[in-house]
Amino acid sequence: MEDITAQELKERLDNKEDFAFIDVREEWEYEEDNLGALNIPLGQLPHQLGEIEKYKDQEIIVHCRSGARSGNAKKFLETKGYNKVRNTLGGILAYRALEQD
Repeated sequence: MEDITAQELKERLDNKEDFAFIDVREEWEYEEDNLGALNIPLGQLPHQLGEIEKYKDQEIIVHCRSGARSGNAKKFLETKGYNKVRNTLGGILAYRALEQD
């Protein structure tokens, strides 16, 4: 699936749309600033797949700080049969920049 922009993500969150939302940053990053996503750090993702198994056929949006780790998470999930994964381009940095405009 195509990746998602921070603007699209913001609109979807504002509209309370239904999708699985995963933050792959480390716990300390998540505690400092989060958007309400399920926090599974990238390094833990292979060990915590059971937690997201129920979302396998749903749209999953992943994000991190800048989009790099979530891009890797997307690739990993696709190898495990998750076909509806979208990476947030620019990550939480791009999302927070929208709020300052």
